[in-house]
Amino acid sequence: MQYILLIYDVEPAAAPTQEEIRAEMTAYNAFTDEVRTRGLLVASEALHPVASATSVRVRDGKTVTTDGPFAETKEQLGGYYVLNCKDLDEAIEMAAKIPGAKHGTVEVRPIIDFSQM
Repeated sequence: MQYILLIYDVEPAAAPTQEEIRAEMTAYNAFTDEVRTRGLLVASEALHPVASATSVRVRDGKTVTTDGPFAETKEQLGGYYVLNCKDLDEAIEMAAKIPGAKHGTVEVRPIIDFSQM
């Protein structure tokens, strides 16, 4: 079954140092290598900061856009992995290994396979 692992974190007030960026990228690259080697990786991407987001709504047949994310929260969606895991336990195991889980939140959600309906 496929699961999406949504990575939420508080965007930093100040830019991280080059050393901090390298350490975080090294950790993420190691995680990505592990899920790729285990044959779990379907897709993954990092997202631009929340300031680049545009929310779209249709109300009374009219498209309305708003700068920024849908919700006003401290934590913002920063990226995701889609993994093909045998079950929820394996998805949780992998979510706990995502570096962002140490200081943010990783939401695990099963993906509906409409081809099976």
